[in-house]
Amino acid sequence: MGMSEFYGTGDEAESIATIRRALDLGVRMLDTADMYGLGQNELLVGRAIADRREEVVLATKFGIVRDPNNPTSRSINGRPEYVRRACEASLRRLAVDHIDLYYQHRVDLDVPIEETVGAMAELVEEGKVRYLGLSEASAETIQRAHAVHPVSALQSEYSLWSRDIEEEVLPAIRELGIGLVAYSPLGRGFLTGRITTTEDLDPGDFRRHNPRFQSENLKRNLELVARVRSLAAEHDCTPGQIALAWVLHRGQDVVPIPGTKRLRYLEENVQATEVELSTQDLRALEDLTAVGDRYPDMSLVNR
Repeated sequence: MGMSEFYGTGDEAESIATIRRALDLGVRMLDTADMYGLGQNELLVGRAIADRREEVVLATKFGIVRDPNNPTSRSINGRPEYVRRACEASLRRLAVDHIDLYYQHRVDLDVPIEETVGAMAELVEEGKVRYLGLSEASAETIQRAHAVHPVSALQSEYSLWSRDIEEEVLPAIRELGIGLVAYSPLGRGFLTGRITTTEDLDPGDFRRHNPRFQSENLKRNLELVARVRSLAAEHDCTPGQIALAWVLHRGQDVVPIPGTKRLRYLEENVQATEVELSTQDLRALEDLTAVGDRYPDMSLVNR
């Protein structure tokens, strides 16, 4: 996502080099969405994997609709006819004949989930999609969707500073055998310890308006990072690697997808797979809690 929008300016050449280096390092899952950069991110990913398609588990999403003339305006669309139209557009931009994992990006409250997933299931039958996923859905919605067609993955925010899915959602998907794809496992970069003030962010970076990066919330959350930094010093690694290692230790059914647009951070992230956390380490991190809402508009999540 950050290669095309939201996290300041991007560099297409470095982005493509980063994706290709990820494949060289054994990263196999690439995650995008049709709304990232108004389709530009899918085009970018398509160019990056053009001669390496067989190495990639390719995931993309539909459902958040943006107006090209007013990109800040968003709506949710889960209507069956839109599902098909969105999928075919993503296939064209990615320049592939199928999508490995196709997510509904956000739940449309005006369309029964059964209708949306029914349309997604038709795409599986036609060979355009291999597996189905949901993003930021509630336990009840996931159960209803799974009754129509098996849901293979749920993508939700999950990290040391976003653990609300542990109460209801995580038990529900584990009961159904659904994997968790944890987005923002680095807490939108905050857990790396590289952000101490909003002035560390580019002027166009959306995190400047994120509640957790604001005034008193920021000060409290920096205390959380201090704990992570302390443990990182003990392990001779970075705070970001500790944060990723924590997610990797949550179970074999949890796959973190840290985003980066730079080679040096990609390689740092991959090295987190080598960090071993003891029971005592995990206990030391257990009570960490971020303050502030995850999004300025929480109406878009957990439905």
